[in-house]
Amino acid sequence: MTKDFLTVTDHNRDVSGLKYIYPVISRRAGGVSIGINLNVNNACNWRCIYCQVPELTRGTPPPIDMALLESELRSFLSEIIYGKFMESFVSETDRHLKDIAFSGNGEPTSAKEFPEVILLVERVLRDFNLLGGIKIRLITNGSLIDKPEILTSLNHLSSLNGEVWFKVDSGTKEGISRINDVILNPQSHIKRLIKCADACPTFIQTCMVELDGKPPSTEEISAYLALISEVKHKVLGVHLYGLARPSLQKEAPRLRRLPQEWLENMAKKIRAIGLETYVNP
Repeated sequence: MTKDFLTVTDHNRDVSGLKYIYPVISRRAGGVSIGINLNVNNACNWRCIYCQVPELTRGTPPPIDMALLESELRSFLSEIIYGKFMESFVSETDRHLKDIAFSGNGEPTSAKEFPEVILLVERVLRDFNLLGGIKIRLITNGSLIDKPEILTSLNHLSSLNGEVWFKVDSGTKEGISRINDVILNPQSHIKRLIKCADACPTFIQTCMVELDGKPPSTEEISAYLALISEVKHKVLGVHLYGLARPSLQKEAPRLRRLPQEWLENMAKKIRAIGLETYVNP
């Protein structure tokens, strides 16, 4: 590992030299996040046009080597807590271990071992006396949340100081198709979000970008606000963020980062319908 890799603009999953575990400085979490990448084959069931995963493909992850995952997590936690990792690789202001995050290079819940991995993380954090002291976050597109085994895992996650960040990037079927490259009924997605929030504390996460020189249209914004207003009493709030790192998808030349002022104005609209909103341009 090199001394300059931990920045908010570089989330290279390979930088740690490990298969499943990678560290990042998370602008949304506010410090060091230990990522768990279950999708080591860069496969996902969505293809968001702003995604920074190289050579992203459609599909599901290969079988998880549970023993290797546990070994990597234990060794990395040891280095952070007892070693010199923070001193060597993290600026002084960011030297806070904030969470264990299921994110990585695809949809984490598509791994059939996902429920088992939750149990593994619980066991490891208990051994390090961290259980309940840091968050365990699932960053998800929400597409598989209503599967019984996933809902059971989310109920368990809730008991472990867990939290879900659930993707909602558009309020229309056309917008979802354009941004996430999937055919999805917004109302079906909101029903999954409600189930998710009932099982575990949940934030909406929304990425907004400029596409072909234009920000989201007035109609798109109205549809988005109407959609998320349906769950304002269910969720904890909204993480609204922009394009911090370049997309690695074919649409990359068509994308631009929205000005912070635009995102702040959007946040005001979201707050006006009764949702706490955090902005990360």
